[in-house]
Amino acid sequence: MSQLVVIDHPLIAHKLSLARSKATPSLQFRTLLREISMLLGYEVLRDLPTELRDIETPVGPTRAPFLKGKKLVFVPILRAGLGFLDGMLSVVPGARVGHIGLYRDPKTLVAVEYYFKMPHGMRERDAIVLDPMLATGNSAVAAVDRLKETKPRSIRFVCLITCPEGLKNFHGSHPDVPVYAAAIDERLNEHSYIVPGLGDAGDRIFGTK
Repeated sequence: MSQLVVIDHPLIAHKLSLARSKATPSLQFRTLLREISMLLGYEVLRDLPTELRDIETPVGPTRAPFLKGKKLVFVPILRAGLGFLDGMLSVVPGARVGHIGLYRDPKTLVAVEYYFKMPHGMRERDAIVLDPMLATGNSAVAAVDRLKETKPRSIRFVCLITCPEGLKNFHGSHPDVPVYAAAIDERLNEHSYIVPGLGDAGDRIFGTK
């Protein structure tokens, strides 16, 4: 699938293995997600456009590359997406942050929106959607549906773990949006959790399990 990038760096794989363990407490789990998202950020953002500007170094003048255009927008899907935000902001501290609040109806598994807030000028910004798990794909599809209404310059979706069912659903609705993931797991179980996965990322981040 051309719109899927699996970032399988050894450091990411090691930290993901630690995060998968049910023995890992919430504090360590949050730290691992921050570290993984920071490492993912380097790969996800490697092709951002730059422009040359004149500067003075202590030795003399030069033309140096700077990020081009308006600031990036990181868009965590609440609430679990917040676990990815700090790591991404450590890579691009000046980025703007939008929020999409969604919850999954326990009976229908349909994503229900309860909050949406984006920065101004989205037409000139690149949006990076953040959610640790791309499972059924319903929340991801709903989030990108809503985000596209603001007409950002581009959209990328970044997750920790996904599965074939989620990728099929997401790219069935948004074939133009690339997905960046640290791992593709086997399948969904009868409760729509990724197997082997790591459980409910939101519960593990916030200690609400």
